[in-house]
Amino acid sequence: MQHLGTLIAIAFLILQNSIAQADNWNQFRGAKENGHTDARLPLEWSESKNVAWKTEIHGKAWSSPVVWEDQIWMTTATLDGKELFAVCVDAVSGKIVHNVRVFEIAKPMFCIAYNSYGSPTPVVEAGRVWVHFGSAGTACLDTKTGATLWARQDLPCDHLRGAGSSPIVFRNLLIMNFDGADHQYVVALDKETGKTVWKTDRTINYGTDDGDAKKAYCTPTVFEHAGRLQLVSPAAVATIAYDPLSGQELWKVYHGGYNAAARPLYSHGLVFINLESGKRLLAVKPDGLGDVTETHVAWTCGKSTPTRPSQLIIGDHYFMVNDNGVVSCLDIKTGEPVWTHRLEGRHSASPIYSHGRIYLFGEDGKMPVVAANPKAFELLAENKLDDGCMASPAVYKNSLLIRTTKSLYRIDAGK
Repeated sequence: MQHLGTLIAIAFLILQNSIAQADNWNQFRGAKENGHTDARLPLEWSESKNVAWKTEIHGKAWSSPVVWEDQIWMTTATLDGKELFAVCVDAVSGKIVHNVRVFEIAKPMFCIAYNSYGSPTPVVEAGRVWVHFGSAGTACLDTKTGATLWARQDLPCDHLRGAGSSPIVFRNLLIMNFDGADHQYVVALDKETGKTVWKTDRTINYGTDDGDAKKAYCTPTVFEHAGRLQLVSPAAVATIAYDPLSGQELWKVYHGGYNAAARPLYSHGLVFINLESGKRLLAVKPDGLGDVTETHVAWTCGKSTPTRPSQLIIGDHYFMVNDNGVVSCLDIKTGEPVWTHRLEGRHSASPIYSHGRIYLFGEDGKMPVVAANPKAFELLAENKLDDGCMASPAVYKNSLLIRTTKSLYRIDAGK
């Protein structure tokens, strides 16, 4: 009986941790990894309406905020990239709790103005936050004190135009893509110690020696299909699925083009991969081995697809907004467009889905809310803040956390 009691206690702790993680927006695209939330989010806001607080964030960075309990974490950087920070904001008051200079870089790599030196989104769990700045450095911080527990600056990669891929945590592993002009590989570190568990070089025939055609910016995704764990990790020219525990390659699909920043999605027994040029968007059956290019592509779509905003799967439909503000709905089984509608302005931030609503965040500060209607475009609200979004938003309880180019907002209908 004592043994049974111990097993029940362990199961309860695991359940508690699962519930806690589900309630926290702990990584890029949230705990569900797909931009969905069960929160009841406000429909309307402006600089003078439904703003619980607004906090200016120093520097320039496009990383999304992540949330654990009442802490909001994000990264930022000086314009020249010589100082890289982790910032923690109290979700209740909006006050800055920690402003940690994690790395000082004597000679930063080049970064285009459209990107930033702090674009990868952190991952946070109880007591720990992992911040990543590409090859400039990766670190684990204590969320209570802000102290650095471990740091790595020995993972080489010439990002050419700045880093963009965010890390993910799977079990005891911190997993990252490094797809640069010079090196292309995926690495898994022990999340507690920072030591390398596995490192796997890309086995892609890029068809060129031009490093510019080898760079990539995507965040990988882990899922289980037919009893097999898979880490799907898009790169330029091809996407590879690995065993997330060992780094062993499972399957590979060639699709051409540059890798886009949109995170892969798994649903309806398919993996959805977004690209810049090439086949643009493709649905792949993830039950193959080796090169599955000719055998496992279910459908492709080349119309109005994004390169930066990630997409949403809602029911049997695939919703997306592209970089130029074109909103589309596809039939997920065929990839055929159901409807498209052009909004004003450019989009880099990824949308959020909540209770029949799709929340969009433009670079110009316009933030429309549209219905997740598979039959026709339906505008529900038009919102506006002073500055636009490059970072994707997050969720805290029933509030939106919107990071603009200058500030972090908590949008709360209760206010």
